[in-house]
Formats: sequence, structure tokens, C-alpha cells
Amino acid sequence: MTPLWRFPGIIFLFSFVVLWLATETGVFFRNRSKTLGEAERNDLSVIVPASLTLLGLIIGFSFSMSTGRYDLRKHYEEEEANAIGTEYVRADLLPAADAEKVRTLLKTYLDHRLIFYTVRDADQLKQNDDVTEQLQAKMWAATVAPAVANPSALTALATSGMNDVLNSQGYALAAWRNTIPTAAWILMEAIAVFCSMLLGYNMRRLDPKYLPFVILPVLVSMAFFLIADIDSPRRGVVKVRPQNLESLAQSLHVR
Repeated sequence: MTPLWRFPGIIFLFSFVVLWLATETGVFFRNRSKTLGEAERNDLSVIVPASLTLLGLIIGFSFSMSTGRYDLRKHYEEEEANAIGTEYVRADLLPAADAEKVRTLLKTYLDHRLIFYTVRDADQLKQNDDVTEQLQAKMWAATVAPAVANPSALTALATSGMNDVLNSQGYALAAWRNTIPTAAWILMEAIAVFCSMLLGYNMRRLDPKYLPFVILPVLVSMAFFLIADIDSPRRGVVKVRPQNLESLAQSLHVR
């Protein structure tokens, strides 16, 4: 089951509703309590800013984590394109028939790697992954067979290049699966709820239509949306476009 955090639009609506209700809860408890004295006001003037600062720090760290993972996905997309392009050239080190077979397989493999970066449907992604695994096995066999039959430094170089192609796909897949843990999302939501309750409890004006009651839920929900969007490679607005793989595909298919 896909976690809620993988749907940026839902996380925005969910966070806004929960935080707005938390603010109203703080107002409810404030209405049921006695008038705050000067000492209590002083205590709240310390607790509320400290809680909001903690929330801001956690949101900042989470945003940094999500952008770091986004940069990592872009990096491995570039590495994958370089590995495939290099192996396509190194295929010349193999016998002519084997070299042509490897190049054909690499072109087909590249097309399926582009699908990996653009598809959203889970079933299509699973089918594409299965075909990718089959192509990897065929490419490795097509490279190893001539290298075993005629072992040399040149065929070893072609085999090493194919190994880089397979490894780069594994690194890219790991980067796409590496997202912010669910526990971190729960912690952020919990701290945001308590901050909203404190904000509602600390308000001097208890009118539900008072604008500050909505400002914090909206701002925090927007921050959560941005983090979830960057951290969701397939469902967010911010995506990793396979520019390097697309350029490589254009150059290979015109040859």
C-alpha cells in the first residue's frame, strides 16, 4: 500500500484540516480555562516561540533531505546515461556480430530506462522492470560470451563497461526508493499539531474568523506539500526529467 506521504495534494489537504482543527482545539480549551495571568502569559511567550522554532527546524531538515534525494536521482540519471553511452562505444572491442547484438540490446534497454523515469502507473512500471531485468541478462550474456571465448584486455574492458551499466541502474533504483521515512512524517505532523494547539490557546482574540487562526495551518501545509512533492518522484509536480538519457537516445537512434 502506498503511504499517504507519496500524494502531495492529499498531504496538503490532510495537514490543513488537522492543523486547523488543532488550532480550534486550543481555542476551545482556552475558552474553558480561566483568564491567563501575567506569569502564565510569560510562560507561554517562551513555550510558543520555542515550539515554533523546533517545528521550523524539523521542516528545514526534512526539506534538505528531500532536495538531497532529488539531486541524487538527477546524479544517477546522468551516471546511467554516461554508462550506457560508454558501453555503446566499447562494443567495438567485441567481434563484429557480438558488437552489433550488444548495440541493439542497448538501444532497446535505453528505451525501457526512459519509460522508468516517465511512467506513473504501478502495473506498467512492474512490466517495465521485468523487461529491464530480462534485457540486462541478455546484455550481460552477449558481452560475456565473446569475452570468455577470446579473453583479452579489450574484451575485459567491454565487460567492465557492461558491469557499469547494470550497476548504474541499481544505484538509480535505490535513489528513487530512498525517501523520507514515515516516522519522520509522523513526528513533523505531531509537532505541527501541538504548535497549532498552543497558538490557539495563546490567542488573545478568540474569534474563529480571526486570520491568524488560518495562517499557521496554511503555511505549514504548504511546506509539507513542497517536501512531499519533491520526495515523490512519480506523483509530484517536481520530477526528474531524464534529459541525459533522452539526448543519448536521440544520438543513438540516428546512427
